[in-house]
Amino acid sequence: MREFVRPLAATLPIVCVAGWIVFVSSGDGMAQIKPLAAPVQASPPSAQSPALKQMALTDKQIEGVLAGQKEIDAITEKLPDDSRPDPKVTVQLDAIANKNGFASYDEYNDVIDNISLVLGGIDPATKKYVGPEAIIKAQIAQIQADNNMPANDKKQALADLNEALKAPSPPIENMGNIDVVVKYYDRLADALGDDQQ
Repeated sequence: MREFVRPLAATLPIVCVAGWIVFVSSGDGMAQIKPLAAPVQASPPSAQSPALKQMALTDKQIEGVLAGQKEIDAITEKLPDDSRPDPKVTVQLDAIANKNGFASYDEYNDVIDNISLVLGGIDPATKKYVGPEAIIKAQIAQIQADNNMPANDKKQALADLNEALKAPSPPIENMGNIDVVVKYYDRLADALGDDQQ
């Protein structure tokens, strides 16, 4: 069975490090760094995570994700990170996915993965796809220029971002996905990015 809580921070232009959240702002194209109330850690994808199943995204799929996201998050947020969900939870998640146009919760997750692959490379200021490497490099430059971030946090954030540069995202196989995700960018960033803040 697939993981129920996705590590979206790995693909979205958001990094949480040692009590700080780093995300690219939509105002000036620069990363903003804000302290968190409590440190947040994104779990790295496990070696056993299934490979990303790329697919061509449709407007209907994006609308289905946006419609079902709050309901699904309400359930998945309560799940422990290290255990398999109760079969009753699986039935609930499948039912919500079905209600929103997906054959199963696994299909819903495949769509989320494909959306996240594109979102991780969109510059929020221009809403153009520049690739995840460019987003990460902008975050690195912003952190390096920030004189208010504690030295230890800055060092950890830079180490994490440099590590992310070494593990690039897979190339997008369906280039049409970029246009579809950009069309819904603001709504998707609000819906999927909230989990990381």
